[in-house]
Amino acid sequence: MTLTTITLAAALELLAAMSLAWLAQYRTGNCGWVDVAWSFGTGLAGITLALAPLDGHTPDWRQWAVAALIAAWSLRLGLHIAARAAQGIDDPRYAALRVEWAAAFQWRLAVFLLIQASVALGLAASMALAARNPQGGGPLDILGIAVLIIGITGEGAADRTLRRFKANPANRGRICDIGLWAWSRHPNYFFEWFGWLAYPLLAISSGWPWGWLALSGPALMFWALRHASGVPPLEAHMAGRYGPAWAAYTARVSIFFPRPPTREATP
Repeated sequence: MTLTTITLAAALELLAAMSLAWLAQYRTGNCGWVDVAWSFGTGLAGITLALAPLDGHTPDWRQWAVAALIAAWSLRLGLHIAARAAQGIDDPRYAALRVEWAAAFQWRLAVFLLIQASVALGLAASMALAARNPQGGGPLDILGIAVLIIGITGEGAADRTLRRFKANPANRGRICDIGLWAWSRHPNYFFEWFGWLAYPLLAISSGWPWGWLALSGPALMFWALRHASGVPPLEAHMAGRYGPAWAAYTARVSIFFPRPPTREATP
């Protein structure tokens, strides 16, 4: 297979995944399935780009190892979001867009999902560069694997804390401000981004300049989470839902990068 053929296959996988996501939300009215499809689709595209035999060369141990890391990330995130979507819980970010876009929601969402597929292809390319680094095997590989494990573990811990907090009836109407949520207003997003730093570490080596292109992965993810489809719409939703309580929370807790909470002033 040629590089063009492999890239086209990954692009078609992402297009199919996001098309199914659009159909699922159209039939169910639940946009939570969009992020499920994106997680699995991005993982599948990354694995395809990592493992597909390029010019007849069969995958080596490095390609298989990176593919396993991609699968671990994709399955954990996708299954977590799927469990939430299966309960009929809509994503508040998309719910806000449904109101904002009104009658134009469906076609504008279709365009939005195509943009998400394009971003995912860029992320998958970062994965592929990590898998195909011909000069790996040094300390950066160990560091990259550790970073990805920390990212997956941290995001999972944040998700579990939030799930348990919401399951307690005593917390109804309250903002989760315990555990990692006391250090960042979006610790799940932070650790999701942090995990993407692994791929440049796995891709960069002194004798392979192409590896530096893997920096596009965490750059794209930071833009998407911090400035586009992640933090901004969710912050707006939370401000509208919790009002002064949210304002007090934002005054003491970092928006993205974890840090110790600011102590509230005493009256």
